[in-house]
Amino acid sequence: MANNLRVVIAAAGTGSRMKSRINKQYMLLNSRPILSYSLDVFEKYEAVDEIVIVAHPREIEYCEREIVNKFGYRKVKKVIPGGKQRQDSVWAGLLQLNQDTDYVAVHDGARPLLTLALLDDLIKEAEEWGAAIPGVYVKDTLKMVDRDGFVGNTLDRSSTVFIQTPQVFRFKEIYQAYEMALEEGFKSTDDAALFEKYIGRVKVVPGNYNNLKITTPEDLIIVEALLNM
Repeated sequence: MANNLRVVIAAAGTGSRMKSRINKQYMLLNSRPILSYSLDVFEKYEAVDEIVIVAHPREIEYCEREIVNKFGYRKVKKVIPGGKQRQDSVWAGLLQLNQDTDYVAVHDGARPLLTLALLDDLIKEAEEWGAAIPGVYVKDTLKMVDRDGFVGNTLDRSSTVFIQTPQVFRFKEIYQAYEMALEEGFKSTDDAALFEKYIGRVKVVPGNYNNLKITTPEDLIIVEALLNM
């Protein structure tokens, strides 16, 4: 097992598709903020010794008061402002970690159904391969379409996966990947894409279909139902 696993939680998004005045990670799910669920898992996981939450600049004080202090999260060391895009926010989080960091997990603050078992699988594979991400196989047929809406080709469903978080990396390697992406102006919505481009292969670990990211009001209903099963 690694000496330490540190965590960057991306929670700076505005969640416009939720059509709510409250950003989605602070919305209540069974009377608790969405963000608190994944924080519970990281607090319990022994290898984790430090968590950095990247929040919207206007919500730092709120996050500290209503999440970190209210629920007593000991491992949250900092709540920092995020950038314009997710990649900017994750980079800001990585910059807060000391160079003695062995591994880092990057997680979406609006993905509340993370399990200890999945986190354990990811760190074990990351120790062997350098990078591990959770994925679930696509259930429906996927097609590539052109700008006019016509089918270009049909993808092979047996080799296509939906990627989730947390994504776990050797810290020095993902840090290097982010530095190189910054130098070249390369952008992606997925941390693993930077690792793939600049460092090497990424291992996909079987994820969990319940590990949903809450993006729309319908997602909130589904996740709440899953919690109450």
